[in-house]
Amino acid sequence: MAEDPQDLGTRTVAFYGAGAMGSALLVALVTGGHPASQVIAVDAHGPALERVRQRYAVRTASRAAEAAPDAAIHVVAVKPADVAGVLAEIGEHLGEDDLVVSIAAGVPLAALEDALPEGAAVVRVMPNTPALVGEGMAVLAPGSACSPARSALAAAVLAPSGHVLTLPEKHLDAVTGLSGSGPAYVFYVAEALAEGGVLMGLPRDVAVTLAHQTLLGAATMLAQGEDSATVLRERVSSPGGTTMAGLAELDDRAVRAAFVAAVRRAAERSAELGR
Repeated sequence: MAEDPQDLGTRTVAFYGAGAMGSALLVALVTGGHPASQVIAVDAHGPALERVRQRYAVRTASRAAEAAPDAAIHVVAVKPADVAGVLAEIGEHLGEDDLVVSIAAGVPLAALEDALPEGAAVVRVMPNTPALVGEGMAVLAPGSACSPARSALAAAVLAPSGHVLTLPEKHLDAVTGLSGSGPAYVFYVAEALAEGGVLMGLPRDVAVTLAHQTLLGAATMLAQGEDSATVLRERVSSPGGTTMAGLAELDDRAVRAAFVAAVRRAAERSAELGR
């Protein structure tokens, strides 16, 4: 029986690059139920490959050209400067049903498609690091030759690592500035909250615990509830109370505007890298 074009089935998935993001997506796919024998990790760094092979029993290769003939889905997870080399190695091995998924930041679809045989199905993806704990946010943009079924197949590869959205490529720079870089902003806030607690006399380990759990609890309320961030904020902001005093201080220091500016600047930088 032929495999559903939107289902991974027993297709072999090759991950070119066993760094943090590539490994996170690979591990999520395997632990999510895809057969380890149908996953290939490719990296020139031997220790990284051995670590993944021993822990997850996936196949390994040191060069893209070694894995490409056996793979149907090709996840390019190398640094942007190394993308062209990988595409050159896998291009001649692509079949008409193969799919190329690139998570390389700033490399546009046009550049990916130009480096591959005409008609190759390509998807560009911006994931983020919470994929490491199965709570990632990945946004994919399909290329000109990528059918809805191929796009759904890419989403199936990414789904075990978290949530997936599909958007036109024109939005990916903004996505990079928000969800791609966003975890760093949240970690920045966690550091600042803990420092505030230490300043007011809390032991550092206690302040860190309070900051981390506060962020986790608030994020869970946002994710699992139906109320907006504005409504939730208003509910803990009693007139004349402690929270209002703290929020007034944040407003006086233009913290909201600073976060908006951070997203804008990161998005601009993404566009610069793409050019």
